[in-house]
Amino acid sequence: MSDVNGALRVLSPVTGTAMSLETVPDPVFSQSMVGPGVAVHPEPGQEGGQESQHEAVAPIAGTLVKLHPHAYVVMAPDGARGVLVHLGIDTVQLAGEGFVLLAREGAQVAAGAPVIRWSPGTVAALGKPSVVPVVALDARPEALSEQAEGAVEPGEALFLWE
Repeated sequence: MSDVNGALRVLSPVTGTAMSLETVPDPVFSQSMVGPGVAVHPEPGQEGGQESQHEAVAPIAGTLVKLHPHAYVVMAPDGARGVLVHLGIDTVQLAGEGFVLLAREGAQVAAGAPVIRWSPGTVAALGKPSVVPVVALDARPEALSEQAEGAVEPGEALFLWE
């Protein structure tokens, strides 16, 4: 989804609270080493005494160029802008436990399309932070504007990438 001047509107992939990327307990993200962005702190949620599953969705329309159980990158149709969604911190160490792929690498995805089903509560119970960094890869910090703060739902605007 783009606005008229070519800016890319990046959507929240998960339900939670949008906060500064500086709140992420990992210097790769908190110091914007891979790019600027916004962190979403998910709400774990319970359903019938069981930890509920959540769908993480594509933050932009484009090509799913990388897909791992814990992270994915969607490249915009312009081929110049990619957005990384990382489900939790150090979750690569979980070897896929608690994550179900709903799409395939190389697929074209619409903004808001489900990519991975996961459980933030399970991630936290396994000793990993469940925060979700959403990063504009290799962008300049000043290229981002209209950064969301507070409660967000999947598909709601998280930031604008000029």
